[in-house]
Amino acid sequence: MKTTIVSMALATTLAVAAGTAGADSLRDQARTMFSAVPQYPPVIDGNELTEDKVELGRMLFFEPRLSASHLISCNTCHNVGMGGHDYLPTSIGHGWQKGPRNAPTVYNAVFNAAQFWDGRAADLAEQAKGPVQAGVEMSSTPERVVATLKSMPAYVRQFEAAFPGQEDPVTFDNMATAIEAFEATLITPDARFDKYLRGDNTALNEQEKEGLALFMNKGCAACHGGVNFGGQGYFPFGLVTKPGAEILPAGDKGRFAVTETASDQYVFRAAPLRNIELTAPYFHSGAVWSLEEAVAVMGTAQLGTELADDEVHSIVAFLKTLTGQIPEIRYPVLPPSTDTTPRPAPMTR
Repeated sequence: MKTTIVSMALATTLAVAAGTAGADSLRDQARTMFSAVPQYPPVIDGNELTEDKVELGRMLFFEPRLSASHLISCNTCHNVGMGGHDYLPTSIGHGWQKGPRNAPTVYNAVFNAAQFWDGRAADLAEQAKGPVQAGVEMSSTPERVVATLKSMPAYVRQFEAAFPGQEDPVTFDNMATAIEAFEATLITPDARFDKYLRGDNTALNEQEKEGLALFMNKGCAACHGGVNFGGQGYFPFGLVTKPGAEILPAGDKGRFAVTETASDQYVFRAAPLRNIELTAPYFHSGAVWSLEEAVAVMGTAQLGTELADDEVHSIVAFLKTLTGQIPEIRYPVLPPSTDTTPRPAPMTR
């Protein structure tokens, strides 16, 4: 009897050890491909994240008077209360025009190597200038933006606090720098996957771990790696098999519009997958609403593999563990317009 009990105890110990070794092996492999979202924003070269600058950026992010119509703010298309985007296939801009591409999430965008689907902006400050001036988005000009901000004394004081020592701090460049400072704080740490990566074996269940293994071993991580699970490199959409025109519109040639290099036709920045369950619809076209369908499309288009249903479900289960702690953002009270504030332009084309 005593021998039987000892044997059972030994078998249990060996089983636990084997399970732990398996978990450690999977986590060790994951650590070579991914890293956790840090608890604090990264250092941005040339843009110190001071309290005054971040506060100014928060105000400007929610400021609709940066648009010609006084209706559209950064938050309109990158809604911090809805996963950092607008839940539309493509955003609606000035004159009720439909934008050409799906709005990327603002959360964790600071970790991307470049901004926009085609990477045309090197950083968040450069990105912030684009939509303000785009006719299909906010349809304003740098001159109008500066005149608007200078017309409100509270904004002038906030710019002076955020950019001390500058003779004329209310500039278009400083507007973008302040927005970058605020957006850099929009990170989502403590996803269940990050807890697993740090050593918590209970953070993922068995299906989620199976999904992680599939994600790495099928080749998904080749494009979707790093802290943001993407956002670092550019790849042809349809590397193996081109999707249909409803998903990959023929008229949008991706990075080719930036580089004018033939090999960049239909090349796009790999989409970051952090908080992916919150950011439907998917792809630059916003044509796919189901995460399961998006995973299946990527299997055939990028990997040349028709994933089985149980594989798709496991990968999706894993992807949902990438949802982090969404920060609670307080909507700011904005300065009142004055007699010298430029009047809103009609929402017509």
